[in-house]
Formats: sequence, C-alpha cells, structure tokens
Amino acid sequence: MAEKMDFFKSKIVQDFTKDIRQYNLGPLWEAIPELMHHQPEPHAQAYLWKWDLLEKKLGEAAQIFTPERGGERRAIYLQNPGLDYRQPWGWASTSQTLYAAVQLLQPGEVAPSHRHTQNALRFVTHGEGAYSIVEGERIFMQEGDFVITPKNLWHGHGHEGTEPMIWMDVLDIPTIYMMGGTFFEPYPERIEQPRVPDNYSAQRYEGGMVRPISDRYPKVAPLGAYKWNQTLKAINGLSCFEPDPYDGYAVEFINPSNGQTANPNIGAWIQKLPKGFHSKAHRHTHSTIYQVFKGSGYSIINGVRFDWSKGDYFIIPNWAVHEHVALEDTFFFSVNDLPIMEKFDLEQEVAYERNNGYQETKEEFKPALV
Repeated sequence: MAEKMDFFKSKIVQDFTKDIRQYNLGPLWEAIPELMHHQPEPHAQAYLWKWDLLEKKLGEAAQIFTPERGGERRAIYLQNPGLDYRQPWGWASTSQTLYAAVQLLQPGEVAPSHRHTQNALRFVTHGEGAYSIVEGERIFMQEGDFVITPKNLWHGHGHEGTEPMIWMDVLDIPTIYMMGGTFFEPYPERIEQPRVPDNYSAQRYEGGMVRPISDRYPKVAPLGAYKWNQTLKAINGLSCFEPDPYDGYAVEFINPSNGQTANPNIGAWIQKLPKGFHSKAHRHTHSTIYQVFKGSGYSIINGVRFDWSKGDYFIIPNWAVHEHVALEDTFFFSVNDLPIMEKFDLEQEVAYERNNGYQETKEEFKPALV
C-alpha cells in the first residue's frame, strides 16, 4: 500500500495530472477516494436552530421586508453549516436535498402567486387567518395544518386575520437545482383568484381517508390541506398499541388517490413521543428535518446530545446514528428525502447494535442564542 501511495505522489504522476487538467480533463486515480466512500459521508451536518432566535429574526425581518418590498416571501431559511452557502451546490440547503425555512405573513399582506418545478409544502406553527390559494382554491390555515403544493401548481398567500402567521416551508430546491430542472413563472396578476369554494378539497375529505369516487384515478393534489384535528385523531388512534422502537407513534401524509407520499419528492410525518419514551438508535440513508411542534427532550446524533423544546428545528443528516428522548409528551413534524432515495433504490436502514441499542453521549451541542 505504501509503495502504491508513493507512486501516486511521484513526479511523473504529478506532472501528468497537472498536464491533463489544462485540457479540462481529470485524473480518476485522485478522485476515487473522494467520490467512492464505503458508506455515505454527507457534507450536511447535524444542527439545531432555537425558536427564540428564529422568532426574533423574523420580527426584525418584518420591520425591513414586505412581500411588495424586498421579495415575494418573507422567509428565512435554515442554512446547514456543512453546506457552503457561497457555492451553488450548498446555497439554501438545510440538507443535501431539501430546503427548509420559516415564513411570516402579517395581517393584510399578500404574497404573490407563482409556480415552479420545485415541490413545496407548509406546516403551520403559529397563528390563523392566513390562506394559501392553490390552483384556485383558498385554503385557510390553522396551527398544525399541513398544506401541499406539488410542482407546477399556481400558489400564493394572503392574510385576512388579525395576528401574525408563521409556518414552515419545505421545498426540494437543492435537488432540482443540481439536476438542472429549475423553471419559475410569476402569475400574470398579483394573486390568483378563487375558482372553487374555500377549503374545497378538505371538505371533500371530511371523512379522512374515505376518498370520493372521482379520486379513484391518480391526481397530483386531490387533497390540498391535511387538518390538524384529523391528524391528531390518527396519531391518538395508535396510542393503544406499542410504539415503534425507533420512531414512536408516527403517521405519514399520503396522496389519497394513489397511496404515495403527498409530495412526490418529500416525505412528511407527524410523530408522537410519549413522556419518558427513549427510542432505540439507528441510521438510514435518508435525511430528516424536524420541527418540534409540542414538547421537549433531546436527541443524540452521532454521539452528540441536541436539547430541543417547542418551536425548535433540527436536522439529522444521511446515515447519522440517532435516537430521541421525550421529557414530556412530544409531537414532531418532520420531512425527509426518503422518496428520492427510494426512487434511486438507495435506501438502507441499520439498527445500532452496541450498548443494547443506545449511544453514549460524547458532547453536547451548543446552539446559537439570541
């Protein structure tokens, strides 16, 4: 092995490598160690954003930016420190495949309609009275609601309430950008006007997953909003059973017309971890971004303890060993790139087998504070 390494460091090899680079050619013998890992080694890092900091910065942004001045959306995205925001491949990336942000809409404001090839979703964390209008349907949002906007659908936002409204945005921006498939189009007018009654799709699904017979054939977004009260019933309905040892009680949002994930490239779950629940550790190929909707506790990610409480956000990168501990009844909203991994047949999951399935804490994460 040493003889082989000496050969690659030799002058004849180094000179030849330098020679071919001037022709925009590259040496595979140098690239293999960086490209062909024995297992995933993502650039994204485990990280946690505290709600107090996000709330403060959103408030400051509200004094500077409006949808009419400074951009279409007042949104602050969660930039992963392991992904270089100065480079196109790392800009606006919370994970290597997904973008997540917090967005604030003030009463009376309108965020103009547009459409794009990125899939988008929203999870409402604070307030009520705002709506998304998606393909002519005004969807009025409340805390805990999950709203989808698959690719190429017109969508905008307005606020008819009296208090600020905040939600989590998630899009597959990094994935579509790196694939060279980005298209964006502003709506010809400021915002799309209603073409069907308000909350039309949610009313069609008042019975939960009992679908109208017209949705027997696949549609892109037959259900635009998944209401919190129905999601909570689904989660609580699992409580009489044993929780999953890794994820507690969890449900996945699906497209009721085809049984697949609600958004084609983004998985979305609600998880409940009962007070005192300590999940076993495991890892998987897909990455996950968490929003702590209710509760408090901590997660251990690759031996580092991340303490979280209501409103916080954190990221578990690909192939990171992780486990969760709930100090009180906890609800997570989480998104993942599992649909992308499954499309490429890359998904793997492995249980952590040492120490009876639990990690040892080596250090504690220190978040940025206000």
